[in-house]
Amino acid sequence: ERYTNQSRDMLQTYTPKGREQATTKIKQGGERGQRSLHALTHARTHTHHTMACPVGGAFGGRGADSNLKTAQEHDSAVNYGSYLRVPELLSLQVPESGKDGSKPAHDELLFIVIHQVYELWFKLILHEIDSIRELFSEPFIPQRFMLRISQRLERVIEIFKVLVSQISILETMTPLGFMEFRDHLSSASGFQSMQFRLLENKLGVLKENRINYHSENYTAALGDHEAEIVEQAEKEPSLAKLIEHWLERTPGLQSDEFDFWGLYERAVRGWLADMRKEAEETDDEGQRALMLESLEQQEKVFSSLLVKEEHDQLVRQGARRISHDAMKGAIMIFVCRDEPLFHLPFKLLQQLMDIDTQMAKWRGAHVMLVQRMIGSKLGTGGSSGYLYLRSTTSDRYKVFLDFFNLSTFLIPRDRIPKLPESVLSQFAEH
Repeated sequence: ERYTNQSRDMLQTYTPKGREQATTKIKQGGERGQRSLHALTHARTHTHHTMACPVGGAFGGRGADSNLKTAQEHDSAVNYGSYLRVPELLSLQVPESGKDGSKPAHDELLFIVIHQVYELWFKLILHEIDSIRELFSEPFIPQRFMLRISQRLERVIEIFKVLVSQISILETMTPLGFMEFRDHLSSASGFQSMQFRLLENKLGVLKENRINYHSENYTAALGDHEAEIVEQAEKEPSLAKLIEHWLERTPGLQSDEFDFWGLYERAVRGWLADMRKEAEETDDEGQRALMLESLEQQEKVFSSLLVKEEHDQLVRQGARRISHDAMKGAIMIFVCRDEPLFHLPFKLLQQLMDIDTQMAKWRGAHVMLVQRMIGSKLGTGGSSGYLYLRSTTSDRYKVFLDFFNLSTFLIPRDRIPKLPESVLSQFAEH
């Protein structure tokens, strides 16, 4: 019986190796084992058919295995339709164009389904972003959490790719097809999507960078309760702000043990001095003038990073978003990314830029779709339509703008400061 029980457990793996091991052990159990083998083989033959659906027997076919049958009877109230609320879900697509008793406009169902799916994806993105914000809210983030964070960011990126691709489905609708039901939308507008406003706030779109709605706060387009929820999100630390605090804690930036920033600054100034020497020694006068002019521009750019007062001035002007200390941490991760412990932090910065990139692609594709469908007409919500949407594709709506500009401050690999083991060990948790 011990052999039989062990073999039954292995049989549940439904792999050839597992079944082979099960058969071997049962045969070692003698005559009783042979009877068990016959019974389990019979059960396996039938239960194999219940695996047609990848999520298991609850949504599968007709299994004869008594255990599965018992489980189904025990939980008979749950099936595919009831678990996913399919009847309720399919009842939510109600075209406005058919409410007067006439035949609904053909393309309105497409329009409704696409936008409802958008809202479902927004819900999932918010779920992932909230979980990431919770992890970054801790005073210290263990290295083992970084993989979890990276996986969830990757999921958000993939969802945004789907959002972008769904625009092409809407593009199968013609302007004339849209016109058949557009007037029925009244003042309904995508501008009124509470979840998208929440998403912007939780990622870190700055209130002062938003385009006003009819010269009013952007929440004026929302209902009172929705506006209250969105405004509350403004008061909570955004992902961008939490990332900024995390970068400020980067070990080894400036300490008694190791001063990365001091070494980086010396490396930059030494590199620029060598380039100036090379330019001044160039015989061709025209070439020398061009090289010196280019060098002066580089020196100004690096000065805006190395001199805290210049960086802070750019933050006040809106040209940069994160603090000087956070910028130092981002530079350290960016230039030291070859070190194994920096791999995931570097990937995280890349993923945050990917999110901004996908949001920009989605906004851009939406702009082109709106221009194709309504030209220069006003939007249904009273906005300027195409002109308003085009304004949201600028850098003012880009949350992680500073990370896109980090490549400006790269230096040759052989000049990058070497990190001691003591700093690398501290970086495992910060």
